[in-house]
Amino acid sequence: MARATKEEALETRNRIVDAAEEVFYTRGLAQTSLADVAVAANVTRGAIYWHFKNKADLFEAMSERVRLPMEALMGASSEEYAVDPLGHLRNTWLHLLQDAATNERSRRVLDILFLKCELVDRDDPIWIRQQDCYRRGLENMERILNDAVARKQLPANLDVRLAALTLHGQVIGLLMNWLFSPTTFDLASVAGPVIDTCLDSLRYSPSQRRANG
Repeated sequence: MARATKEEALETRNRIVDAAEEVFYTRGLAQTSLADVAVAANVTRGAIYWHFKNKADLFEAMSERVRLPMEALMGASSEEYAVDPLGHLRNTWLHLLQDAATNERSRRVLDILFLKCELVDRDDPIWIRQQDCYRRGLENMERILNDAVARKQLPANLDVRLAALTLHGQVIGLLMNWLFSPTTFDLASVAGPVIDTCLDSLRYSPSQRRANG
């Protein structure tokens, strides 16, 4: 009986997260209340509060469906990609873009994260979490790029901070453009060439070098 109750609770939790994803995607984050989610999930508001403290907590659970796999890839230790750090970085970004192009759930969650989060309050827990993820993502990218420099995959005088900002801006910009207008181009087919072009710019562009050499 206890096992059945635990499984039922997990099923209810997943149904709530599924409903939140649907309603956030349809109406946007700011325009969605927990009452809206309860109706979509066919549960009471009390059931939602049993599993989640507030809308920010529910939003976080939805976001983790995409964020956790990416954070695991970006947060891999140096030992896990010691032979080819630049290849690891390329595969990480390629996974993000191709997963968005082929996985409906990933696409919807990313659409919510990038296009339907009307964040105006800098004290909002969702805003704070998004800022933290952005900073940690850049830090992880700088770490991998530094390892690539150490392995002589990138120039010794590469401005690693600038390189991380450039690569992040280009890849996320491509993703956001596709989410905004997915019929404009085939993300899955252009992902690899665009990432390779970005990495080539880190290898060869003089503007990516440190001013002091």
